[in-house]
Amino acid sequence: MIRPGPRNLITDVEGVNVGQAEDRRALTGVTVLMTAESANAAVDVRGGAPGTRDTEALDPVNLVGRVDAIVLSGGSVFGLDAAAGVTSFLRKAGRGYALAGGAMPVPIVPAAILFDLANGGDKTWDDEPPYRVLGRRAAEQVGAEFSLGNAGAGLGARAGVYKGGLGSASAISDGGWTVGALVAVNSLGSPVIPGTDVFWAFPFESGKEFGGARPKPDIAPSSDLPSDMRGPREREHTTIAIVATDAALDRVELKRVAIMAGDGLSRALRPAHTPFDGDIVFALSTGRQALAEPRARAVMRIGSVAADCLARAVARGVYAAESVGDMPSYRDTFRRK
Repeated sequence: MIRPGPRNLITDVEGVNVGQAEDRRALTGVTVLMTAESANAAVDVRGGAPGTRDTEALDPVNLVGRVDAIVLSGGSVFGLDAAAGVTSFLRKAGRGYALAGGAMPVPIVPAAILFDLANGGDKTWDDEPPYRVLGRRAAEQVGAEFSLGNAGAGLGARAGVYKGGLGSASAISDGGWTVGALVAVNSLGSPVIPGTDVFWAFPFESGKEFGGARPKPDIAPSSDLPSDMRGPREREHTTIAIVATDAALDRVELKRVAIMAGDGLSRALRPAHTPFDGDIVFALSTGRQALAEPRARAVMRIGSVAADCLARAVARGVYAAESVGDMPSYRDTFRRK
């Protein structure tokens, strides 16, 4: 049996904490996942317009493959500066990849960004965009509890025609390992079945964690894109996510989990992985639970649970979001509490 963890957040994975910081005038923000110790990690990039930092370090054929933190940020390319703020914080704490010759440790902080530059916030920065400062502030605030919706990297996000947001969910297996997902939902695709108030992710909902709406028997969703997606769009998008587990997975196994978890975006958003989205999923392991044999079957189950968990996190992020400017929230649209 699979059940949500006590917080229903990615921080139900022992050794994982999350911090967030926002610039509400600019309508943008940063979310930082930090591990108690460096952790094996991998990444899967499926969108056609990604923006990243240090993702090549996570390729299983390359040297490092472990992370001290992962950053999700608004701000498009400017948001990549957030990782520098986190790196500075970790360096001061003595965290990082140990080098020979007595050199200071080098923190490993991959990052991914989403496009929120056209959301109505004031982006008339002076010489320095705010993201390095936001990254450090977020790192200083990491903990087990954090907000969903209009928080961190989800503050200025849009999901189709709805206000996007920061989402998270968790799942605990009968075998004792935990999986969690964290996502900033800023998708071109819709999280809601057109013509209904039903999330595409409804089959995976636990209780009423995102409202409990279900399709009526006479609903037959169109196989084509909604009409507002068939012509040019003035904005690009990206959904960026992290899945974590305490199961002791190596880098190759985590790569497979990241690939499988990406299907959670396809289950919760339609369409996903478009030429205009930079969809990215990081996967990491804190390694605190031994993996049962046969390993390949255990990896398969973890990847499947991670995909469902990520789909739930997408819907939770949109459900928790509040209206901003010309971005109406799901709950305001359908008058839900």
